[in-house]
Amino acid sequence: MITQSPINKSLSPNSSFKKDVEPAASPLADFFQETFALTKRLFIQLQRRPSTLVAGVIQPFMWLLLFGALFANAPVGLFGEELNYGQFLAPGVIVFTAFSGALNAGLPVMFDREFGFLNRLLVAPLASRYSIVAASTIYIMALSFIQTAVIVAASAFLGAGLPNIAGLVAISLIVFLIVLGVTALSLGLAFALPGHIELIAVIFVTNLPLLFASTALAPLSFMAKWLQTVASLNPLTYAIEPIRYLYLHRDWGISTPVMDTPWISISFGIVLLILLAFDALVLLAIQPLLRRRFA
Repeated sequence: MITQSPINKSLSPNSSFKKDVEPAASPLADFFQETFALTKRLFIQLQRRPSTLVAGVIQPFMWLLLFGALFANAPVGLFGEELNYGQFLAPGVIVFTAFSGALNAGLPVMFDREFGFLNRLLVAPLASRYSIVAASTIYIMALSFIQTAVIVAASAFLGAGLPNIAGLVAISLIVFLIVLGVTALSLGLAFALPGHIELIAVIFVTNLPLLFASTALAPLSFMAKWLQTVASLNPLTYAIEPIRYLYLHRDWGISTPVMDTPWISISFGIVLLILLAFDALVLLAIQPLLRRRFA
């Protein structure tokens, strides 16, 4: 008579043996875990080479100091209302610093491409390759808010004043919107261009022209007619002007007019919608490129 061994019995179809299986993590949880790990990697790189953050803080402070001294003897009210040039300049420096940092967002991704690390990520079993883009965006957002806080504090120390709490929240929202769109654009260029030389060339070509074609350094009334039109189409202007209004006025609301273009006067709410439309346009434009790269 043949008896079934305990091992064979445990492996038989009628066995009551049940194997404990750990529940699988959700795709959303995996995405957040991957994004956190990739973001942590970028901050570790920053910790090892903090010169990027130091330069990003020193440069706008020098802008405030040098440009403020350059126009120190300008008549009060020359730039509109009762304000000096330091008060006029601070919003422009806030936005342009955030813009410059966001425009450089694609460089770490480009270097990862050239050194082969990005290829390793793309062949890794990631829950979503979009965590690569999300990590870069979070990293740039954090740096932008650090720089913004330093500029707001420095400008207050130099006599530009300080908005109230609601104004500071509104400034943070505007900085978030402009950084989101420009970061997405820079990341799209990082996947589209062949190398970092081309990306740096694009940054150099677009950086200063967009600065001078905005109201960061001078009001629209100081510009030639054609430049007024260009500045009124520049997304930076739609970030600078409402912040400038917040510096000068404590009483404001969604329907409050915050900037005048050659055509119409625009309220704070419309400015936010324009910045949201800019972000949506950029995100939609880079989607086909990201899908092709991540396929």
